[in-house]
Amino acid sequence: MPPSATHPVGISERRLVFLIGAVQFTNILDFMIVMPLGPDFALALDIPSSQIGLVGGAYTAAAAIAGIAGAFFLDRFDRRRALAVALAGLVLGTLAGGFATGLGTLLAARVVAGAFGGPATALALAIVSDAVPPDRRGRAMGAVMGAFSVASVLGVPAGLELARLAGWRAPFFTVAALGAIVAASVVAMLPAQTAHLRRRLAPTPFREVLRRPVVMLALTGTAVASIAHFALIPNLSAYFQFNRGYPREGLGLLYLVGGAVSFGTMRLAGWMADRHGVPAVSAGGALAFAAVLVWGFIYPSVWFPVLPVFVGFMVTGSFRFVPMQALWSRVPDASERARFMSAQSAMQHFASAAGAMIGAQILTERADGGLAGMDDLAWASVATTIVLPVLLYLVDRRVRAREQSAPATPAEIAAGAAPVTGA
Repeated sequence: MPPSATHPVGISERRLVFLIGAVQFTNILDFMIVMPLGPDFALALDIPSSQIGLVGGAYTAAAAIAGIAGAFFLDRFDRRRALAVALAGLVLGTLAGGFATGLGTLLAARVVAGAFGGPATALALAIVSDAVPPDRRGRAMGAVMGAFSVASVLGVPAGLELARLAGWRAPFFTVAALGAIVAASVVAMLPAQTAHLRRRLAPTPFREVLRRPVVMLALTGTAVASIAHFALIPNLSAYFQFNRGYPREGLGLLYLVGGAVSFGTMRLAGWMADRHGVPAVSAGGALAFAAVLVWGFIYPSVWFPVLPVFVGFMVTGSFRFVPMQALWSRVPDASERARFMSAQSAMQHFASAAGAMIGAQILTERADGGLAGMDDLAWASVATTIVLPVLLYLVDRRVRAREQSAPATPAEIAAGAAPVTGA
């Protein structure tokens, strides 16, 4: 993006994207760092290992419910203040996790973190969408979504090492401190985000927004992409170790290389979406993702080792999710954007849980610890993945038709907004 690009209310586009990327990094790290610590806090708090999954589930469920609730009111407030409140709640929930004394208090802390972490994501994406014009939004979304890769490459290994040196509570306290710094930076650096409040005297009721075919197609696309991805993700570690014979001590290398490569490809995916259009890039990403599943999971070969399979899985995911998110930002009006993003967040969390449940139903454990049925699960993901470009094409066609019939004013273009009809 051009270094000189400036948000209408006085912050450079580059600085804004970096600040929102820091918000996303903290939010994602807060979620990602907990599950690898499961054996540590289970031992310290006398939690049965069979119940460790409840800790991650508590966060996801709370984020999904908060996403549904936020879909009805988030656009009523200054986005900067709302984001600051969401980050404050996330910090308090994470801090409380560090003081947990048992399963009950830890679950309560993760519910609080999820309840504020979900809206924080929706508000962060809405702010970027408001600030960056559509012709550069793919690159901006790629940069912001690269926070996932940075958290994988740097945050999670650092958190695990910190837990080894200072105990399992230390990562909770560290992430809470980082979140407090980021929240203070948002308040100090980000101007008031109120342009969406001036577009209508009264916000459109969200039930009317949901009735639009283009909105339903977008939310369906979110569900399709998330189910295809998260049906496989929870099972990758076991599959690579027990089915493919990959050493346990090498798992860190997988995430290091995969995260580092995908960080770059997210930027590339955003640039290509801006230059060549979302449907074309997403179709290429879907075909590449299907190829990785065929060669890596359906017809695996010793000549196609685990590392390129994992890196391919991460990279092709970038070419599906980044263009999709850039297109989704053009679906709602600016005055509806945070509520739409909140509904999308809820859909993503519900669909991710559904994908994990589908995987659990299809897969069975073999006597040697390997997973039987991984090829069937991969075929199901391939079938689901192929649907996504079709949905993106239908949404893109409707969005372009609406934008051509009701062109945005220069002020709306500068704010990333466009009038919305019943597309």
